[in-house]
Amino acid sequence: MIGGVTPGIELVRPPGLADSLPHAYAAVTDPGRMVFTAGACPLDAEGRTVAVGDVAGQTRQVVDNLRAALEAAGAGLGDVLRTTVYVATTDRSDLAAAAAVLREAFGRHAAPSTLVGVTVLAHPDQLVEVEAVAVRDSWQEPGPPDDAATLDE
Repeated sequence: MIGGVTPGIELVRPPGLADSLPHAYAAVTDPGRMVFTAGACPLDAEGRTVAVGDVAGQTRQVVDNLRAALEAAGAGLGDVLRTTVYVATTDRSDLAAAAAVLREAFGRHAAPSTLVGVTVLAHPDQLVEVEAVAVRDSWQEPGPPDDAATLDE
């Protein structure tokens, strides 16, 4: 391990997302340049929960944050292999609201997904969280993220 990280694993922290979280937003590794995201949360750049009480609004912010994490790791929504979606609710209509926003964001790319209602999520007033696994066959130009602004090695 180098600095606590196994060689071949890159931890990604994209600029513009809250830097107050104690973990990376994504991790990338070989073979096939697998990308594993942390759960994308409905947080703004200052780490505040947005769209309090609004599942659809929070899901839109989650998609924006997920997209940023994936792009910083050299992937995009179209590269997602699967998602896990957590909604803090006991109401199936809230699950449907989150699913509708995700369907719109992913379009025809209907990757496998698990959608579950949970009791509580990590941040105050948080209702939605989405984690993803994606893959890149190779890096898009100009190459892998290798600057201090995106990597935490």
